[in-house]
Amino acid sequence: MFECAVTTEYSMKCVTAKGRIDALSSSEIREIFDDLILAGERTLLADMTSVHYISSAGLREFIVAQKELKKVGGEIILFGFTDPVLKVFKMGGLDHLFRTAPDKRSIPDLLRKDSNRTDTITREMDGIAVEYVERDVEKGFFLTIGSQDRTGDSSYTEQDVVAVQPAQMKYGCGLAALGDTYDEYKHLFGEAMVANDAFFFYPAVKRSSVDFLIDAHQIPGMTYKFLHGFGFNGNYRYVLSFEGLHDTVELHALIERFFNISGENILGVSIIAESKGLWGMNLRRVPVVEQKPANGKSIFDSENFPEWIDFPVEPSCINNIVVATGIAVRDRSFLGHEKALFLSEGSRFHLHGGVFEKAPLGKNLAAFDKEVMRIFNERQVHKIQHILGHSRFSRGMAAIVEIGV
Repeated sequence: MFECAVTTEYSMKCVTAKGRIDALSSSEIREIFDDLILAGERTLLADMTSVHYISSAGLREFIVAQKELKKVGGEIILFGFTDPVLKVFKMGGLDHLFRTAPDKRSIPDLLRKDSNRTDTITREMDGIAVEYVERDVEKGFFLTIGSQDRTGDSSYTEQDVVAVQPAQMKYGCGLAALGDTYDEYKHLFGEAMVANDAFFFYPAVKRSSVDFLIDAHQIPGMTYKFLHGFGFNGNYRYVLSFEGLHDTVELHALIERFFNISGENILGVSIIAESKGLWGMNLRRVPVVEQKPANGKSIFDSENFPEWIDFPVEPSCINNIVVATGIAVRDRSFLGHEKALFLSEGSRFHLHGGVFEKAPLGKNLAAFDKEVMRIFNERQVHKIQHILGHSRFSRGMAAIVEIGV
């Protein structure tokens, strides 16, 4: 006989198990752990007081959940072991994998040693819980690449390609590809992003798949081939975590919170978050002169739009991880006319994002870059899109570079 319930103890979720945890019951506790982790819980309590037997099948579920939580700075804390169950954990050497307490009353003392985050600032901002750290760093800089003028009439040629060295941009987005010769890559341009020195692009072809290079800046002679785009470099002034308190967080509202925190007018932003409905778009075809619309109209004209632009009318990618980067401005005029062309009419930000497999996310602000790279290295990426303001997230982290004019 096995029973399992989830309660809240000391502001943490507590999984209370009763009876046998074996091959017959392990799937139930696995499902509970999975649901809690995907819901954003990072420190879980496990009350073992009424567990009188655990097999290797049961142990495995605790190990898998613990390893998943450790990746994102979390853990399972076990308490209330009976002697038979404690012996099983010790025989497997697993008592060193978990922190344990003799009973529930001992939990606060165990956690007290973790309360060392006095440098963080916590705020509630219109239904969004935000916690952030501020750093004393110099402002970053913004660069533009090529021009978007030729996109609408699909008139790009080899002369429009701009080769960008990876060292020139740690973050950025645009229309880009990889390759050595124009004939090789001219039909592979697509939505691209550079984040943490990693380059991703989604060729605008049928049955496309994302191609990417991690640590591209370490490859001698490597260049990104852009038709147009922009980038920014610099150190993070702010690193923050966010979570919707009562509802999901819309991207445009999150951008507003960034400007509530920073007094600067131009921000380079990098975001890693759990999607609750992504609104995005990407090109279906490459706007080079060879593919110019036969009717002579813009690719954005209603007659051509469905063939050229993948623009779903419903949100997608629910629960996927999104890593996005781009630029945001308090007022478009701060960018100047030429640079403001990289913003859609009426918009104050331009972000590209990669859609990755589902995964739990960490909340350790000091490990923001590591968390991004963990997703890059461990999770499959499905597509790169221009991310629109109505996209919704449940929680995530962001890093902000203040850009000097």
